[in-house]
Amino acid sequence: MFRGIEAKSCARAWAAACKSIMGTKNEGYNVVIDVADPVKHDAKDNAAITLVDKFLKEHDENPVVTVASTTFPQALYEAHGAPEFYKVYHRDFDRFSRDARGWGQYFDRMTRWKVAGGETIYPLQDLITKLETNEEKKRRVKAVYEMAVTGPSLGGSDLPEEEEEDSGLDLTIYAPGSDRRRPISGPCLSYLSFKRHRDGDVLLTAVYRNHYYMTKLLGNLIGLGQLQAFVAKEAGLKAGSLTVVSTHAEIDMEGGWKTGDVKDLVEQVARMLQD
Repeated sequence: MFRGIEAKSCARAWAAACKSIMGTKNEGYNVVIDVADPVKHDAKDNAAITLVDKFLKEHDENPVVTVASTTFPQALYEAHGAPEFYKVYHRDFDRFSRDARGWGQYFDRMTRWKVAGGETIYPLQDLITKLETNEEKKRRVKAVYEMAVTGPSLGGSDLPEEEEEDSGLDLTIYAPGSDRRRPISGPCLSYLSFKRHRDGDVLLTAVYRNHYYMTKLLGNLIGLGQLQAFVAKEAGLKAGSLTVVSTHAEIDMEGGWKTGDVKDLVEQVARMLQD
């Protein structure tokens, strides 16, 4: 059931992935998407994103930028810079997120957790600091870090202190403390793993437990690319390729569209992106 897709940009990856899944009755398992440059969008990419965005808005779905912002609030980062934009984001999140189980918690879960004793930790910033520190010390460590961020009810990490000190470049979005009892819903993005490539690129692998390709995939890819670029920039490195693993993928039909509508849109985008 494995399906592998390679593309040079987010829009091209979206079109190829949707086309692939549509060929398997709108559902797939263990779909691996590799985007060579998730940050760069050329004129064709921008036109394709605009077209998909128009389709979503016409069907009362969230626009691409809204979906992307749940993974990384690019506009806040550009307006306030780091680390100030964390405070602005958390202030706004606390003000407008009335349901802790609601949609759009990704960046909040990446950036703050309450652990045992009431302490607040900041996983994403800690990750960047460790990556940056290794660069300053010229320690070209690639893939020996691990950081599990658990739900508050589990009391935080159960690692010995000396092992916690060396943890680091992975982010777990799934929180056993709050998510384990939900029969449905909860975050679809489960896990993020950053790696430092030997050439100095920051690579990112994202794992989704469930992935809606019509309403979410394009925004997810763009948001992940922005997150990856942010981590790389703050650590003094550059963003490399992005890999997304959809353990379950589907062409979601909740928007009221028909299969023919989706097929027409995907084919139109694919033609637009031809090199």
